[in-house]
Amino acid sequence: MANKRLGEIMIQLGWIDEAKLNKALKFQQQQGGLIGETLIKLHYATEEQVAQALGKQLGIPYASKENRILNPEKGQGLEKMIPEKFARENAVIPLFREDSVLAVAMMDPANILLLDNIKIVSGMEVQSFISTKAQILKVIDSFYQTQTGLIDKVLDNAAASKTEDSDLDLITNEGKLDLDKVIIGESKGAESIKLINAILKQSIGERASDIHLEKFDEKVSLRLRIDGVLYERSAPPTDLVDAMISRVKILAKLDISERRLPQDGSFSIKHQNRVIEIRVSVCPTVFGEKLVMRILDKGAVELNISIIGFEQRQKEDFLKAASAPNGLIFLTGPTGSGKTTTLNAVLNTIKSPELNIMTLEDPVEIKMEGISQVQIRPQIGLTFASGLRSFLRQDPDVILVGEVRDDETAEACLKAAMTGHLVLSTLHTNSALEAVPRLIDMGIEKYLLASTLLCLAAQRLIRQLCPDCKVPYRPPQSEIDQFVAEAMINPPPDLSKLTFYKAKGCPKCFNMGYRGRKAIYEVYFNTEEMKRIIYKDADTQKLAAEAAKSGSINLRASGWRKVLAGVTSVDDMLSVTVSER
Repeated sequence: MANKRLGEIMIQLGWIDEAKLNKALKFQQQQGGLIGETLIKLHYATEEQVAQALGKQLGIPYASKENRILNPEKGQGLEKMIPEKFARENAVIPLFREDSVLAVAMMDPANILLLDNIKIVSGMEVQSFISTKAQILKVIDSFYQTQTGLIDKVLDNAAASKTEDSDLDLITNEGKLDLDKVIIGESKGAESIKLINAILKQSIGERASDIHLEKFDEKVSLRLRIDGVLYERSAPPTDLVDAMISRVKILAKLDISERRLPQDGSFSIKHQNRVIEIRVSVCPTVFGEKLVMRILDKGAVELNISIIGFEQRQKEDFLKAASAPNGLIFLTGPTGSGKTTTLNAVLNTIKSPELNIMTLEDPVEIKMEGISQVQIRPQIGLTFASGLRSFLRQDPDVILVGEVRDDETAEACLKAAMTGHLVLSTLHTNSALEAVPRLIDMGIEKYLLASTLLCLAAQRLIRQLCPDCKVPYRPPQSEIDQFVAEAMINPPPDLSKLTFYKAKGCPKCFNMGYRGRKAIYEVYFNTEEMKRIIYKDADTQKLAAEAAKSGSINLRASGWRKVLAGVTSVDDMLSVTVSER
């Protein structure tokens, strides 16, 4: 395939057809760029498919976690041959060495200049492999993982000399704090500044979503929320807490003199060549102010609908609804269950130059190219309902409404769906089907809801067992019985060979036994029979029975499938789901 064009190779592999290639070539002529980038931009192909095809064209092996090539050898000193800074800046990762040859995975093996630089940096000849940027950066994060313990190191050096607060040179022109420069460079600021930066950097390294810092009567508490669970970390000295909170207030442009009222703000930091937003909330308590920082790391979110947790049937049903020209789609679940990520992954899948997609969010957490995103501002009258009415004059095809909170927004969503628009939104209900009576309570007529509703879904987040230390075990009879009753697998697997896994803990998962989270779903496509039930009496039990008859599964059954696949433990799955039997 070395003499063939990239598009021809992708057609031969069955990933695109002639029509899509011709559209991509026409788009490329208008917009410029490489054909591979154009195919990805138009969502005709994935990054992985383009990389594999390019590898075949160049005669270079493709490396991924799946084929186990994108897995750097330990104990060969590879991190010294290719330093982390160089690896991140150039999106390259060393894989292994043999004699005087270093194997390296990279995005563009045809980049002669980069190959020469790798030779200079490593002092070795280079054997190149091709991979995607997203996969390479993910492996870099785990291979060069040296973040844990930063807080302890700063605390150990707390007796170091204190100087004036002269950290203004650490703020970039864009107003973002560059953590790499702060931590690596010479300390010029106060201990509070060093501690805040150490806490931020360690939290990002440990994949924390939230940082909690608060004072009590006789102690200080520092906790990180990792995969939904709070973990204690070494606490700073009591006399530094107020100064640390003031430091964060300055960064978030809050009033440092106001300590009686809650305050909210945000700032951005630059860390390992990516920009991370930090949402700040300060709240007065009886012992002083409590600080909570939420870490919004866009680089840690993969908007790929194939990997976020859908079962195959669920993904097909959701995408079938999302491909409709008009109608309503509702995703339900508690705060922090990943609804925004799921809906953005769906939009990322269906977006194309032919669709005008607009979103109303509070706040806009994931910024996406090719989609018009608006943040609501109730204080000036820009609410979900008023914004949605304005959207209808912007000629939209698809509208995402962050949340339906009131009757006015529910009615606006319904009118938009009835006038030829696809509307996606969220509700706070315990299950997907409970959205039906909730919407009816909000004033939506049953016959209108039955005719416009396309799909109802609910989700929860489960913790993923660490693949390096999870322990297999033969489940006791009580777990087997519960599995058979709730998993909704017909026929059930061979129960004599049933194997589940439980958490253990190792250095790679910081001895927690879990690493990362994945969603579990229940997805109900609105069939003709379900429409009749909604129109007649909207009985959720009848809806659940009809959905099960058509092959749909609930949250608990979806969770058991993740247990059976070794993704999570029984205890963690049961903690986030409720039995419906």
